[in-house]
Amino acid sequence: MPPFPDIDAVKDNVRDCQKCNLHKTRTNAVPGMGSQNADIVFIGEAPGRSEDARGEPFVGAAGAKLSAALIRAGLSRDAVYITNIVKCRPPENRVPTTEERQTCMSYLHAEIQIINPKIICILGNTAFGSILGGSEITKHRGKVAAMGGRLYYITIHPAAAIYNQKLIDILYGDIKELAAITQRLIDGKEVAVDIRYDKPS
Repeated sequence: MPPFPDIDAVKDNVRDCQKCNLHKTRTNAVPGMGSQNADIVFIGEAPGRSEDARGEPFVGAAGAKLSAALIRAGLSRDAVYITNIVKCRPPENRVPTTEERQTCMSYLHAEIQIINPKIICILGNTAFGSILGGSEITKHRGKVAAMGGRLYYITIHPAAAIYNQKLIDILYGDIKELAAITQRLIDGKEVAVDIRYDKPS
């Protein structure tokens, strides 16, 4: 059984959380947002300035890139679920520490367990390393991974595409491919797995 009865309970606990020092510098904690019945869960690194101000994930410049990619792929932002490894903004947008990631991971596990998506989209190196223990996102992006009975799709973080047109095209292409893979899963068809990880999720 999940440690929380539903997504709203997870969000309430995130907003009140004081488990690590990030609560001392945040304006708002940022729980995930989207459909509790989502087929895809997107996981990024941590909230930035805009997210900290509004208390919602991916609402700044990187969020605009992600939204554009979703639209191009025929996906509705309301139909997916978007969250982060860490739910509070690290000062100066630094990479969250290992301790901060581990402290916050119980909320992510609860989100995934409650939603039970068809596939999880990993956005960027921090999420890749935190969830699958991977690195070098550019070498692994566009691949499907399997671990602990779940499927993952690996791509770049939308923030990387803000100033690089080549990466924007890669992001758009990857999210379009993700949409096609998800439809195959919905239709009950098999999906080729490129990487298998042994450790449990």
